[in-house]
Amino acid sequence: MDLSSLARPQSLRGASPGPLGAHAARRRSVQLLRPRRPAVRCSVDTAKQQAQGIPSAVAAAAEAEATRKECFGVFCTTYDLQADEKTKSWKKLVNIAVSGAAGMISNHLLFKLASGEVFGQDQPIALKLLGSERSLQALEGVAMELEDSLYPLLREVSIGIDPYVIFEDADWALLIGAKPRGPGVERAALLDINGQIFAEQGKALNAVASRNVKVIVVGNPCNTNALICLKNAPNLSAKNFHALTRLDENRAKCQLALKAGVFYDKVSNMTIWGNHSTTQVPDFLNAKIDGRPVKEVIDDTKWLEEDFTITVQKRGGVLIQKWGRSSAASTAVSIVDAMRSLVTPTPEGDWFSTGVYTTGNPYGIAEDIVFSMPCRSKGDGDYELVKDVIMDDFLWGRIKKSEDELIAEKRCVAHLTGEGNAFCDLPGDTMLPGEM
Repeated sequence: MDLSSLARPQSLRGASPGPLGAHAARRRSVQLLRPRRPAVRCSVDTAKQQAQGIPSAVAAAAEAEATRKECFGVFCTTYDLQADEKTKSWKKLVNIAVSGAAGMISNHLLFKLASGEVFGQDQPIALKLLGSERSLQALEGVAMELEDSLYPLLREVSIGIDPYVIFEDADWALLIGAKPRGPGVERAALLDINGQIFAEQGKALNAVASRNVKVIVVGNPCNTNALICLKNAPNLSAKNFHALTRLDENRAKCQLALKAGVFYDKVSNMTIWGNHSTTQVPDFLNAKIDGRPVKEVIDDTKWLEEDFTITVQKRGGVLIQKWGRSSAASTAVSIVDAMRSLVTPTPEGDWFSTGVYTTGNPYGIAEDIVFSMPCRSKGDGDYELVKDVIMDDFLWGRIKKSEDELIAEKRCVAHLTGEGNAFCDLPGDTMLPGEM
């Protein structure tokens, strides 16, 4: 993401949908709006403007403006679609903002969201796509593909480079966009560079998003980026901010299933503790296979304590070696899984992993950091921490190591969280393979 792009807003917005009742006409148009000029809706022709009492000179100027590059192709077309009977049961529109929307992860994710995978087949959505000046043209292409896919649940699409525009009234904010770590870039430098992005986005969410917006931070280092974001959004509940560790959970379930010779749906109660880094702790002590403790099914302590964790951590790097690209598709799936876990009641006795704010946690983990822990949800977007977990010295020792790292990262970004001057004493380079 180009930080300089935050200074000059543009957006590509869809018109609000009409009534959702039977036989109600739906108008959908998507257009490019440029601030500092009169907003002109490309889908309103001169005759309609005159019928609405707009002077002909103004209408002519509007028509001329519409022929400029601000309005083009499918984005200038109005679709008048007859709503069918099932829209009677449709719910209120859900606004989903996505940063890094022109990237590979989003290229998989957006179509899953539009298809109803997260919220179901009776929930219309609006996608608000945030990019940079460099990615704006690519965003236009993404929006065109979404239009061409004719998803009936996708009622609006908007694109832009200003988070204060894109995050307006957002019910969900999926913060994927972040600067990747290049050769020679220290972890401390990456924390500062990406931290500035998430500080700005936190301020924008605080100013314009829904007061109950759910935020999932994907851009790395995601735990500390989530902390920066929530610290810059003091008017929003800290409990609504998450760092994505669901892909780590999914990878851990896969490895346990392979080792046990079962299908992955037999693996439950899998927790990823801590940071999304090489200090993460895949918890085999509390996990279960077909309802039995993992250690009863897999009688190989050395593999569990050593190979299992390393395999989970290095999975992304191995995938890059095999395929030549990062794990975009499986990351998109894990975002969908993370969202679904918050809007669907957790199965009885099970739980899921997500990086959340630690203040008030029952485990004795340091407060005021974002740490992946086991959670349950009633399906209302909220969650509660799981209390019925067991600890041993091995598990607790690893948890404390990840805690130490996150405390050090927090000191490194103190200037971005309003806690004074930054001081970086990171214990080591713990970026996951494949995220550099």
